[in-house]
Amino acid sequence: MALILTPGQFIQRAQFYQQLGQLTSAGIGLIQALEQLERNPPSRAYREPVRHQLEQIKQGATFTDSLLATSGWLPEFDIALIEAGEHSGRLDQCFKALSNFYNDRARITKKVIAQLVYPVGLVHFAAFVFLIVLPFAASQFGAGLAGLFLRAGLILSPLYLGTALIIYALQSKHGQGWRALMETSLRRVPILGPARYYLALSRLALALEALINAGVNIIPAWKLAANACGSPALRRVILGWQSQIEAGVTPATMLTDSNRFPEMFANYYHSGEVSGKLDESLDRLHRYYSEEGTRKLESFAEWMPRLAYGIVAGIIAYKIILFYAGYFNQIGEITKGL
Repeated sequence: MALILTPGQFIQRAQFYQQLGQLTSAGIGLIQALEQLERNPPSRAYREPVRHQLEQIKQGATFTDSLLATSGWLPEFDIALIEAGEHSGRLDQCFKALSNFYNDRARITKKVIAQLVYPVGLVHFAAFVFLIVLPFAASQFGAGLAGLFLRAGLILSPLYLGTALIIYALQSKHGQGWRALMETSLRRVPILGPARYYLALSRLALALEALINAGVNIIPAWKLAANACGSPALRRVILGWQSQIEAGVTPATMLTDSNRFPEMFANYYHSGEVSGKLDESLDRLHRYYSEEGTRKLESFAEWMPRLAYGIVAGIIAYKIILFYAGYFNQIGEITKGL
């Protein structure tokens, strides 16, 4: 797996899942679908992992086991949702959900990058003017340009490093411990925190609906859905319910008593449990939280570059004020000496 995933790699992964979803929903077996993908993968980098999965499956392994054997190729979240799909017999829907997820990530990442081009260019222009041009002119063209460029690079390097670390930290390939740390850190970030939470609820509802419709018992269904939701916090809460659910307490009661789930989620689940139409309630919850989470992510993608531009413009304005203040002070000192 790449160190940092780009929009192009997100699109390739979305295409991989889209093709798998189309083939399996058309009634083609998983082995035949993977064989077709091995011949025509979305990228050459997929050919070897797919070949390895085929070998594992032909030896009797499940698709989930074959993915686990291909260490580090897919994130834990993908594997958990695929495991839920295997247990429910609805792999095609899980492939479709994963395809939509990565298409959304690619679109939003592209949008953020496009809108950050101007503020990033402005940062480099300001660095060139204030760290190279003005010091060079102030020294009456006696300063070494190589030294000024090196100084500018050293000042900008923490910005490059910080950006790379943030992008790497937010990748979905990390384990439960790291994802839990990131979730705690981002929970209170305006717009982004609620967006991630809503998308986790959407995946939880999707996995539950698929498992319950397939006749999976409610106790293992909630456990598998907790692994597939992608939120370590929700997973920890749900797994903590297991003993109470085994003792006869309904999940609807646990949802109502928990402060980790929205009232709407608990109410819809309760009404579905009472009416016997839990699959319909979960489908509505999946669609609602998926749409709301995506909308919030898109809003964050719009406002983050604007915030970056505002910060950069403020810094440049401050530097200009300092420059002219120093310039007028120098003029004042000269006129006093006359």
